[in-house]
Amino acid sequence: MVLPEGFALPPPVYLLPLALATLLVCGALYARRPPVGEATVVAFAPWMAAGAGLHVLYVTESAPPALAPLLGTPAVYVSTFVLAGATWLIGTELGSGHEDADRLLGAVGLLAAIVAVIAVLGTGLGGLDPFWPAVAAVGSVVLTAAAWVGVRRGLPAVAETTGLVGLLVVFGHVLDGVSTAVGVDLLGAGERSPLPLAIMEFAAGLAPALGGGWLFVLVKLALAVGIVWLFVDYVEEAPAEGYLLLGLVAAVGLGPGVHNLLLFTLGG
Repeated sequence: MVLPEGFALPPPVYLLPLALATLLVCGALYARRPPVGEATVVAFAPWMAAGAGLHVLYVTESAPPALAPLLGTPAVYVSTFVLAGATWLIGTELGSGHEDADRLLGAVGLLAAIVAVIAVLGTGLGGLDPFWPAVAAVGSVVLTAAAWVGVRRGLPAVAETTGLVGLLVVFGHVLDGVSTAVGVDLLGAGERSPLPLAIMEFAAGLAPALGGGWLFVLVKLALAVGIVWLFVDYVEEAPAEGYLLLGLVAAVGLGPGVHNLLLFTLGG
């Protein structure tokens, strides 16, 4: 088994409109070809958090039934992209430059993330437990900062070329790794993805007293830094494509990481 538990496409009545909306947004973006830079990808970061919050509503069965099929795995990624892409298009049409489009994209994404987080936390009022999620978040920031200092000193070209996007990739995957480790080792959470589960079971066998999460954190950190390093030439030669692909890499770390924090805050 390679896919995570719970991976399933929505029913056709949702899948077909979602596919059509995706094609329309992708086609419009391809035709419009809005400029892409560091700020553009960073502006997508709140949308990643918003998507994570929406998926938590799905997992906890708190989402409106009419919308729930659009918030499962992998539909939530596509649904969030459609909303973010449409916002980006509106920004390119209404703004006087790509800076305005990036600002609108980031501002609307931040609002969406705030609404999603409030909706999630509202489902658990009276029973929230944010201590360990907060520890995971702070630990992720500290580990990311230390790692990025190391990248700037040891691989200065990597930090200079990829900039904030490279930092976002590292933070997203460190957050995913640390939050997963905290959940599995300290909160008794289960891991739905087979590969991380195998890594943590192997690590637990090596050092039972340390648990299994430590190796997963190291793997995620090494993988993130390695990917950013591999993308240096690509970003230099084709910045728009390079930044967008790095943004996708960041999303598959940041989204699950924020999802973990919110779910564990609810006691899930």
